Amino acid sequence: MKIVEQIKLPIKKEMELFEGKFKESMTSKVPLINRVTHFIVRRKGKQMRPMFVFLVAKMVSDGNFSERTYRGASLIELIHTGSLVHDDVVDDSNRRRGFFSLNALWKNKIAVLFGDFLFSKSLLLSIDNDDFDLLKLISIALKEMTEGELLQIEKARKLDITEDIYFEIIRQKTATLIAACTGIGAASIGANKEEIDRMRQFGEYIGIAFQIKDDLFDYTEDKIGKPTGIDIKEQKMTLPLIHTLNNCSAKHKKWIINSVKNHNTDKKRVKEVIAFVKENGGIEYTNTKMKEYQKNAFDILKSYPDSPYKESLSTLVNYVIDRKI
Repeated sequence: MKIVEQIKLPIKKEMELFEGKFKESMTSKVPLINRVTHFIVRRKGKQMRPMFVFLVAKMVSDGNFSERTYRGASLIELIHTGSLVHDDVVDDSNRRRGFFSLNALWKNKIAVLFGDFLFSKSLLLSIDNDDFDLLKLISIALKEMTEGELLQIEKARKLDITEDIYFEIIRQKTATLIAACTGIGAASIGANKEEIDRMRQFGEYIGIAFQIKDDLFDYTEDKIGKPTGIDIKEQKMTLPLIHTLNNCSAKHKKWIINSVKNHNTDKKRVKEVIAFVKENGGIEYTNTKMKEYQKNAFDILKSYPDSPYKESLSTLVNYVIDRKI
């Protein structure tokens, strides 16, 4: 059995029901929107975010569940899908999960408007059901995701990212949405503020570990769906590079910065930078930091009694850093 299917087992029925509810949350009287929706639904990914919502809701409530939990998961998926559609436009990307991206098939104008449509549907889904607490959690995430992307763009111009800034960027860009999943999972079944905050922190730790793993893929030789060195080509300063820059001679630092700024499309030069990072402990250090965040997440899980939901969440935390893609 595939690891993702194993994780889903305790919430298999809920995940199957969710698919219909999520599709329903995107319906419109405009035929073009429904055609695009059909395209999006058929190409869904692993659906890790709804899994986080459902598993956390079940774990903190001892197996209880409500319609609010389904709405919370739909809310997350609407925001996540809308942000991916907009990302493909911003990045001028023609591929998503091995298929043509929405903007490649329907052009940028329709892609941007469809992303806006998904955001508006998420607002209405919350407001129509008085889920203002869930709306607040996802609104915080959406604000921080945007801030993280803009902070990364700003810092890429000067290549002056410190380790602290790097962690702030990935906390906002990636971890905040996972934190919203786990926070909404708890809030959807009526958990108190302390527990919601604890679950948000749990999700944030997982999200940071997830992004660090993603950044490590830039230095792997395995086939993972994106070319090695793509972050360097895009002048993204990730942790392996930041650590190496902070721990090498002034001469080597100047060479790396010059390589990233002025020679990032030179495949040979990019390979030399990757080799230098590997030789100077950038990968080992990054792995160590990733495992620290994994441990922080496990420390929070320890406070909950054993259950199939806790076990699946543990497997999911391990999967985040053991995955090959």
